[in-house]
Amino acid sequence: MFDRDGVLVIERITVRYRLGVREDQREQAERVHGFHARFCPVARSLEGGIDVRTELELA
Repeated sequence: MFDRDGVLVIERITVRYRLGVREDQREQAERVHGFHARFCPVARSLEGGIDVRTELELA
């Protein structure tokens, strides 16, 4: 968060996904992670105002 004129402003959000996937699903999960934000209503709504980053951890 950033203090702008005494008001806290959210500039960046990091979303961490932890998924339990089978070994044969890992490649597909990584591929989908690469483009899913383009189809996410929240990410698209925040686009341009807040930097949305995602991280993927596969278990």
